Amino acid sequence: MMVGTWNVGGKSPDDDVNLRDWLRTDTPADIYVLGFQEIVPLNAGNVLGPQDCGPGEKWVSLILRELKRQEERLYEKPRISLSDQMSSSDELTSESNYDSMSNSCSSEESPPSPIKHLGTLHRNYCLAASKQMVGIFLCVFVAEDLSEYISSLRISCLGRGIMGCLGNKGSISISMALNGTTFCFVCTHLASGEKESDAMRRNLDVWKILNSTHFPDSPSTILAHDNIIWLGDLNYRLASISEDTYELLRRRDWQALLQNDQLRIEQKAGRVFNGWKEGQIHFAPTYKYLPNSNIYVVQTRSPKHKRRTPAWCDRILWKGEGLKQMFYVRGESRFSDHRPVYALFSVQTK
Repeated sequence: MMVGTWNVGGKSPDDDVNLRDWLRTDTPADIYVLGFQEIVPLNAGNVLGPQDCGPGEKWVSLILRELKRQEERLYEKPRISLSDQMSSSDELTSESNYDSMSNSCSSEESPPSPIKHLGTLHRNYCLAASKQMVGIFLCVFVAEDLSEYISSLRISCLGRGIMGCLGNKGSISISMALNGTTFCFVCTHLASGEKESDAMRRNLDVWKILNSTHFPDSPSTILAHDNIIWLGDLNYRLASISEDTYELLRRRDWQALLQNDQLRIEQKAGRVFNGWKEGQIHFAPTYKYLPNSNIYVVQTRSPKHKRRTPAWCDRILWKGEGLKQMFYVRGESRFSDHRPVYALFSVQTK
């Protein structure tokens, strides 16, 4: 299962937008869970007026096109090697290892586990579910040979923006069952701001989303699912900004910078995402860049841009025993002031 998140800065994609960097893995995944933030500008017309579904439909079309194009590049040397991203204790060296993690059926009359399809190369994909709320957009693509094992698709949205209820900030959650195991994908755009009080607002957003998101029928809440993946622009910034911060940025000392990451600080203190997991971060901060550039805004003195301190705003967390993260990286598209982030999970079903 490939999971990705990208804040596209209110820009609608052109036909030639490059998604290859974001969607490419060693072997095409069985399921793609892709979340976007700001697929439309967050102005009053889009927040209060009728929803513009055009950008979401365009992203779906471009994603399906890119997934189809992957077939044409099967024999090209991959940019990311799974063996390079995993420790020796976690290494999966053959398709049989994937099979051992899946729910192999004991009866000859029983259908095979869909996880056994991992490693299949020539595949078509279909859109299983999608939902837009103002600028937040979440879509799930499933390999057609796996679609018969998907059931109980449900969607729930929660606005946390203006007045604590409008959809410029908030969440879209998609619930589904795969071979009898329940999954919930939560795509969020949380409160912005660099102050400590803003981090508290983000913590409150998370608490509200967890406690106010409901689905018809069971599992009716996010935490009632077997496996949960939370993705999006969580907007947590760096605390305790100083001259040392900019020196660490210049030296690309990400581990030292991460000691000031608000999300890690808040999580360690037990104030948010208690019991959730996040993979090791070995990539540069994903925000905030100059348009079409690899230069952070803070590295320029241009008065046209707010001097945002670089931060890891874009994150993927998970909860559940059936998920094992295989890698966690960022893409390098310059399409917006954020860089996309993506992770690959192996999935164990009942």
